[in-house]
Amino acid sequence: MPTDSKRVPGPTETQPPFLYQKKNEKAETILVNSDGNRHDGRKPAEMRPIFLKAGVISQARGSAYIEQHNTKVICAVYGPHEYQRREGFSMKGKLRCEVKFATFSCRQRGSHQTDTREKEAALVIQQALEPAVCLHKFPKSQLDIFVTVLQNDGSALGAALTCASAAVADAGIEMYDLVIGCQMRQAGETMLLDPTVQEEYHSRLVKNAESNHGAVTVALLPSIDQVSALVQKGNLESDIALQVLKTCTEACQRIYPVVQQCLTKAVQSREKTMDTSETKT
Repeated sequence: MPTDSKRVPGPTETQPPFLYQKKNEKAETILVNSDGNRHDGRKPAEMRPIFLKAGVISQARGSAYIEQHNTKVICAVYGPHEYQRREGFSMKGKLRCEVKFATFSCRQRGSHQTDTREKEAALVIQQALEPAVCLHKFPKSQLDIFVTVLQNDGSALGAALTCASAAVADAGIEMYDLVIGCQMRQAGETMLLDPTVQEEYHSRLVKNAESNHGAVTVALLPSIDQVSALVQKGNLESDIALQVLKTCTEACQRIYPVVQQCLTKAVQSREKTMDTSETKT
């Protein structure tokens, strides 16, 4: 039987390698080693290094890309433009946010269809950005924000909040303040700032724990010290929840200069590009 020389011979079906890997749930429940450090060598209150760059998508009006070690998120902003007529009339602008986890972003391959996790993340980002954006500056218009998680190694929602805020600012949209996101995992008496995917809260891994086991995500406007969004999973006592909130806000204040420096570099780069084009003409 003749063979097709242009076709690569290979199996008709493939399976991901993680399917045959045994999952060690016991290792995931031990969050801090005997030396007081986490599995990646960080202290419980230590954050991962952050890389942030604005203006990475030339076709979008504003864009940003953020890395928190192996957590990678990119965001694009389009508009403002006139929204669809079927929506109600409003003299204030509207934000429409869409979050998508890439199919290859997690250990288990995701679906192309939008799931509940993505819808919830989009709603949180929209609610967090609405108090920060001057919506009255573009009446009867809509601003589209598209967030894509390229790789999820934990704290994806916190990184997406910071990335979306930087993209909106890069688009030249007037804002009262930037929005900085941060996540924390509470495991008994241990607080883990900026948790990885193995350190994130999973109810199925927590047994016989009625309280003080959960995760908190905070969106903060640092200049005016206002919390624009707060998401909590699990059960936390009131005093522990206040302590977690305080720690997250302090972490957001530390991230704030990084975003400011990123936007400053983006503006300087655009000015150099404009000066070069004017010189050539």
